[in-house]
Amino acid sequence: MTITNVSTQDRRFKLNAGAGSDAVHSDPVYSFAVTLIRLDSGLSGTGLVLTMGRGNDMVCRAIELLGQQLVGRDIEELMADFGSTFRKLADDVQLRWLGPHKGVVHLALASITNACFDLWAKSRDVPLWKLLLTLSPTEVVQLLDLSYLEDVLDRAEALRVLEAELPARSDRESILTTGYPGYDTSVGWYQYDATQLEQNIKRSLDNGFGAFKLKVGGPLKYDLSRAHSLRRAAGENATIMFDANQQWNLPQALTACEELRAFRPLWIEEPTHPDDIFAHQTLAKAIAPLAIALGEHVPNRVISKNYLQADCVRFLQPDCTRLGGISEFITVSLLAKKFGVPVIPHVGDMGQIHQHLVLFNRIAIGHPEEFLECIPHLSSHFVHPANLRDGRYQTPQEPGSSADLL
Repeated sequence: MTITNVSTQDRRFKLNAGAGSDAVHSDPVYSFAVTLIRLDSGLSGTGLVLTMGRGNDMVCRAIELLGQQLVGRDIEELMADFGSTFRKLADDVQLRWLGPHKGVVHLALASITNACFDLWAKSRDVPLWKLLLTLSPTEVVQLLDLSYLEDVLDRAEALRVLEAELPARSDRESILTTGYPGYDTSVGWYQYDATQLEQNIKRSLDNGFGAFKLKVGGPLKYDLSRAHSLRRAAGENATIMFDANQQWNLPQALTACEELRAFRPLWIEEPTHPDDIFAHQTLAKAIAPLAIALGEHVPNRVISKNYLQADCVRFLQPDCTRLGGISEFITVSLLAKKFGVPVIPHVGDMGQIHQHLVLFNRIAIGHPEEFLECIPHLSSHFVHPANLRDGRYQTPQEPGSSADLL
């Protein structure tokens, strides 16, 4: 049960033409900076973070610098107080200068953290969701770094939130049988023309999906034309969302959101720069009741707290491959619960790890059953790819976090 080795892999996957494209990322190469943590028993854990290609090797190098601190640790001892380890790694006396708590070093921490959780679940021979649900509220809080959140979510408050949900947990466990609903992002990549868009939506409807996301953020006339195609093909009863991937400035966002309102989207995602909380607050007030969703590029729990305090986000989209990993994802989920905001993760892991985390969020934290993004482009590269049936993620049964790559 002792960690003997921490290593990395730089894995990059070229996508089919147009796939993964948005108004900012025109030629994405979906890439994982992978952490592999091995025990003396031979068992290994896999952690992932997502990049768009160039620079993936920089994250791998940062993993090497941070990860060696885990060698010699017992996995159970490590995870019993993982929050302390997380804070120590995040506040490395030299590497912290490169963040703090954001960018390449924080992505490296996420990959390491995700590998620790995967290894922990494998060492107990259970899927990650089941491991998390066996933990007491105190044991869950021990996994978390709550520093800089004390004004809204200290240890006592985190315990209170989790303990308050204990009596009704069994009422929510049916999700393990029914599966967690998904929504399809792969229908509406930015470089798909109207014909591709309509064909993709028909295929997705046939596969049981009822919610779809469209990439916007280009010339407004082009966005409106594609939005019309989406609504026409999906039908009036379908749920649709628009994602600008931070492309607009505030004046552009105000104009575009007003025009896109006619298509009745559930949300407008990442309408402007993720560091500009005040712009989001201004926009949210101007376009209400149209909702803003964001989180993909919110780098840590502190900025997540600030967005929630600003009362400008109606759907929060944390990602354990963009935050500091599973630990910080759970922290942000607790913050969102405190503020009454649903969590619908962005899936930089292609939904592999998040299919476990939404089950924990639903059952243990009491978040509403919304849906989980579906991006199947890399499914053939996973040992245990996420299984969707009739538009719902089926509950994984294999030990670990479903992150192992072929």
